[in-house]
Amino acid sequence: MSEQIKIKDVTPVKIHKPEESANYSARSRIYVRAVEGMLENIRRFFGLIFLGLFAVIPWIQYNGNQAVLFDIGEQRFNIFAMTLWPQDLTILAYIFIVSAFALFFVTTFAGRVWCGFMCPQTTWTFIYIWFEEKIEGSRNKRMKLDERKMDADKFIRKTLKHFAWVSVALLTAITFVGYFTPIDALFVDFFTLDVGFWAGFSIIFFTVCTYGNAGYMREIMCTHICPYARFQSAMFDKDTFTVAYDPSRGEQRGPRSRKIPHEQLEEKGLGDCIDCNLCVQVCPTGIDIRNGLQYECINCGACVDACNGVMDKMGYEKGLISFTSEHQLSGGTTKIIRPKLIGYAIVLLIMTSLLVLDIYTRAPLEIDIIKDRNSLYRETNQGLIENVYTLKLLNKSQNDRTFTVSISGIEGAKYVGESVVNVRGGGVYTLPISVVTSPYSLTEEVTNFTFHVETQDENGEIIKIQETSRFIFTDV
Repeated sequence: MSEQIKIKDVTPVKIHKPEESANYSARSRIYVRAVEGMLENIRRFFGLIFLGLFAVIPWIQYNGNQAVLFDIGEQRFNIFAMTLWPQDLTILAYIFIVSAFALFFVTTFAGRVWCGFMCPQTTWTFIYIWFEEKIEGSRNKRMKLDERKMDADKFIRKTLKHFAWVSVALLTAITFVGYFTPIDALFVDFFTLDVGFWAGFSIIFFTVCTYGNAGYMREIMCTHICPYARFQSAMFDKDTFTVAYDPSRGEQRGPRSRKIPHEQLEEKGLGDCIDCNLCVQVCPTGIDIRNGLQYECINCGACVDACNGVMDKMGYEKGLISFTSEHQLSGGTTKIIRPKLIGYAIVLLIMTSLLVLDIYTRAPLEIDIIKDRNSLYRETNQGLIENVYTLKLLNKSQNDRTFTVSISGIEGAKYVGESVVNVRGGGVYTLPISVVTSPYSLTEEVTNFTFHVETQDENGEIIKIQETSRFIFTDV
């Protein structure tokens, strides 16, 4: 016990904090420069497809109804021939799971291409930037315009820009709310000031959100609010394709004349990068990709197009900034097939299969049984025992159907009420019925029996479901 215990000095060392001006300065506005190139064309193509689908889908009709309508008030989601109810929570869960693993798979393979090419925030931000360029001019002109004191020209340009922004935001909001309420009536009601409170409030709310996000917040949504930027690194590996700068080829940076032959650059100690800063000027998040991979990068490829344009003008080989992997930058070979990617693909395939199976085996009808709670049972004038029920018949298809209801499981029991009912497509039919039987046929206080419901589909095939309930008589 006399042995001395060794200790370690853990006195904290004074930590040098970076200068406030270098790291904690207020946000500077980013003036994004226009760029042309293959990746920009691809981004615009996917953006137009996404925007077109978003705008057109709520106007599509199916069987005389809005094809896609998420009716929260009625607690049902209509998606063409399929109607989802709260009872179909597993299908919604599978859809979210499949979407999540599809995102994980794509991110592992090609980084944040969802953010750069398909994300609504990116799409609407570039739409707003397009209006800026058309109304206020190029990047340099916009910078000079903001530095200038307010005059008639500046006032007109700013007014036109914000009018365009608000118009896009308003159309976006009405279209979005049109997914949750019939869109044809919504447009008329809104512009005639006859819209309901919640629909009107939702339109104003999403208009303000779209205007603020795409007009002012922009890169803040990507760098500070969206959680995807924070956990994406968990899916990256050294074989993930991301936008990257090749320092072995580009350094040392420096301006030079086009007349200098490429072969003489090494003698002058120069790489291919001419330090034009175009890669920074076209970046929607304002980063310098030459500083390495950063979580702010959304893989839009704007810097790739800008750099390739410069390389082409200088007569250099393209690809100084490109979609590449860490292994490839270090001189190795990118492994496309690897355990992480295979794992995500397997899980994605399993979840997709379960989703398809759940939809395929889903019965187009459902029955909910509500037992009368006012009285457990009652005795009729004929000395029979009666239990009262309310049946909720759900037609999950979009076509009107005829349902036939019957019972089994209690000897001599009689079904009292409508046995054949017509239920509209995507509707719920409330059916009050009662079950009557002789007390001598009951041997227990609670007797289980079964309701049977059957119908025919469009092909004439019989569809049957059954649900167990209880018949109560306490004087057994």
